[in-house]
This record gives sequence, C-alpha cells and structure tokens, in this order.
Amino acid sequence: MELKYVTYIDGTPEQVWNALVSPEGTKAIFYGSVLQSTFKVGAPYAYVGPGNDGDETVHVYGNILAFEPYRLMSYTEHPGPSYAENHAELETRVTATLETVGKCTKLTLVNDQWPENHPSYERTKESWHFIMSSIKTYVETGKTLDFGW
Repeated sequence: MELKYVTYIDGTPEQVWNALVSPEGTKAIFYGSVLQSTFKVGAPYAYVGPGNDGDETVHVYGNILAFEPYRLMSYTEHPGPSYAENHAELETRVTATLETVGKCTKLTLVNDQWPENHPSYERTKESWHFIMSSIKTYVETGKTLDFGW
C-alpha cells in the first residue's frame, strides 16, 4: 500500500525544506512538534511536542534513510509509544522529494511499506492532506492553518 501526495508550492526548495526540518517550520506544520535528529543516514529522529505524554510526547520516530538538503528526505516511521503498544513493529517509510518547476517547488510525499492491518493507515491517509496543506500555506504566507482542533 502506498500513500502519495503531490503539491506545488509558491516558494523555493530552500523555503520548503526549512518548513520540513527547521524547528519553526515543523512546529507550524506538524502540530507543534519539533523534528529532533542529526540527520545523518542511519541516525534516529523523532517528532516531539505536546500530546498524550505532555509537552515531550514522541509522536513518531524512526531512522533517517536518506537526507539530501533541499532535495530528498526519507525515513522509517513508527507511531510513538503512547499510540500503540506494538509501536516498534509498526514501521512504514516516508519519502519527501523536492523539485523546482518553473518558479515554484513540487513537493512529492510518499508514505509506503505499510504492514498489513496497520492500525494508523486510515487516519494517516487523511492526516497527510492536512500536513501538505499546512506546508503550502506556511511557505506561501508564513501563517499556519487553523483546523479547529
């Protein structure tokens, strides 16, 4: 199973990249979470922010598979420990690719390698739409979207 999302953003690859990895960007687009990692291939990462376990909730975590600034980031992804007892077994892969198209940036996000009966598949299928919209709005306007949650 593969979830694939493509959006065109009125911004440079550098601006989109910064939204994806900088603390300011990730807080804006990933529900107040910060991406913590050295970003070296094989290194661990975690999106940490307010949630079930307080301000330091690990929402998702995994390992960096590829990291080419302004072009490509790929990582394994597990739900945080407070989301599933068997979180270590629930691994998928996320790959974000940036391409310049005219004067904008094409962001392609693929979330694949889903194990059968993954309990977060349906929810994730919907939540990537919110995140992709948030990335586009943040890069283009500097504002975040308010989904009323």
